[in-house]
Amino acid sequence: METGRWNDPITFETHKLGAYLTISSTAEAARVLLDHWPLKHGKALKRAKAACLAVLQGSENPETARKAFLRAAAEADVFVR
Repeated sequence: METGRWNDPITFETHKLGAYLTISSTAEAARVLLDHWPLKHGKALKRAKAACLAVLQGSENPETARKAFLRAAAEADVFVR
């Protein structure tokens, strides 16, 4: 399975204050969105999950998922460095 490697990784603060995680692929982003995201619902979250799935299925490019992840982070008020 293609992981959808990102050219420009995203580092964000996790739910643990002061703990950061760097995401460098769509597969990693999907895992975070599904298992460790602070919100369970939201329009941007739903779109980010769909974008990740499309990339992993090969019908979108990885930058689409990266941008969707950033929009989901803004929606969830997740700090991105």
